[in-house]
Amino acid sequence: MATKIRPLQDRVIVKRVKEEEKTKGGLYIPDTAKEKPIEGTVLAVGNGKVLEDGTVRRLDVKEGDRVLFGKYSGTEVKLDGEEHLILREDDILGVLES
Repeated sequence: MATKIRPLQDRVIVKRVKEEEKTKGGLYIPDTAKEKPIEGTVLAVGNGKVLEDGTVRRLDVKEGDRVLFGKYSGTEVKLDGEEHLILREDDILGVLES
């Protein structure tokens, strides 16, 4: 049974893209030298940010968006054996458009 998680308020669940196994020149990168990717796909979004006057502002990102985020942003969680990242919308630097 797959675990479902629903982020609250302005939080977003992101799955990192798979890191590269080798360089453009064809050299393989050892696990110790790999850096965590700063790009991922949005899996779920919260309802929105609650403003001071009590209204809720919808998030600018939606499920399926490819986003860039800070290297050390968010909280890592493991769901069903896969690593995911819980971020606030403020931690997202931009949305990649194709």
